[in-house]
Amino acid sequence: MSEDSSILRVINQLQSNISESLDPLTSNIQNDSIVLTNISLQTGSTNIINHKLNRKITGWKVIRQRSAASIYDAQDTNGSPQLTLHLIASANVIIDLEVF
Repeated sequence: MSEDSSILRVINQLQSNISESLDPLTSNIQNDSIVLTNISLQTGSTNIINHKLNRKITGWKVIRQRSAASIYDAQDTNGSPQLTLHLIASANVIIDLEVF
């Protein structure tokens, strides 16, 4: 085996190793997320939040919650999931959301 072939083999293996390491990280949908701050949720109605993703929302999580409340979504009946997130809260609360 020539020296050039050995170098090419090592470079190809290095590229493959890098790709195997980075692919799971770069394909994670949460890398394409937006943080929405100071979202006021009211009890007794569906709260409609413009998520600003310009695509159908994949998921969401509360990253800051300023008082006690249970929060869940009503996305199954949302007619515009590419534009909005529908949340229901058990009490009035202000939250920060990560949407992805």
